[in-house]
Amino acid sequence: QYVPVKGDHVIGIVTAKAGDVFRLDVGGSEPASLSYLAFEGATKRNRPNVQVGDLIYGQFVVANKDMEPEMVCIDSSGKSSGMGIIGQDGFLFKVSLGLIRKLLAPKCEIIQELSQLYPFELVLGMNGRIWVKAKTVQQTLIIVNILEACEYMTAQQRKQALAKLSGN
Repeated sequence: QYVPVKGDHVIGIVTAKAGDVFRLDVGGSEPASLSYLAFEGATKRNRPNVQVGDLIYGQFVVANKDMEPEMVCIDSSGKSSGMGIIGQDGFLFKVSLGLIRKLLAPKCEIIQELSQLYPFELVLGMNGRIWVKAKTVQQTLIIVNILEACEYMTAQQRKQALAKLSGN
């Protein structure tokens, strides 16, 4: 089970709207809260269009065992910096936290190699959730399968698998 950590970027699923706050399932023991004002350009009049079921990529500003975890979708200067509502038509899946750390490493070969196969969008949450979207559903699922499998593959096995897919 994921334990929220201040500063972690995670993918949450909106489970409820309660007044000015959204509740998000982040895979922890309790839901996280997200204020409607915690989005770039949001004001009392200009609220973000967030629905139950939406995927949100955000960052924890409060995360300790005595308080409900709280997320925002803006950085310290009020910019979204890639955070916010994630597109509808991708694929969300869970992997181990160890694999997420591997994929988030600065020079991750896995992602570099995959990006040579197909163009795709990728969102990695420190809570073990990955959202991916390629041009077609088939390409998306191929990327999902490789990301899930690469945890147990050596670099050599991975390169062979990718070579088969690219037809080399």
